[in-house]
Amino acid sequence: MFYGSEHSDLRPTNREYAFVESLGNLYQLMLGCWRRETCAPRMQERWSETNPTCGQCSITAFLVQDIFGGEVYGVPNGDGNYHCFNVVGDALFDLTSEQFDHPLAYTMSFPQSRETHFAKAEKKARYETLKDALKRKSKS
Repeated sequence: MFYGSEHSDLRPTNREYAFVESLGNLYQLMLGCWRRETCAPRMQERWSETNPTCGQCSITAFLVQDIFGGEVYGVPNGDGNYHCFNVVGDALFDLTSEQFDHPLAYTMSFPQSRETHFAKAEKKARYETLKDALKRKSKS
């Protein structure tokens, strides 16, 4: 289960995603949306169906922000990149935390912007692919 799963009953604020019942429901839907093609290219070798959250953090966090609002923050991972997570009101959660075998030090010290992340065309394309996959889930 994801970090912050005690907030699974959080409700969406964006009507475009009314088919998402709650944060917990979104997590279940995302398990069927994450794919190797949505994984960060540098991590695709490690992606598998048993580790579906691998390399999905930023695109997932910004999609979560679209649905629930709030802010996206990052945990420095030592190579100049950040592992992204969400904060909505008093709820801090990370839908992609299961890719790690160690606890992360979540703080709100490193705000992340979609402009910075999506300046990379491949990342923006992966986000759009993930978003489309989620919307297809609403029709199935």
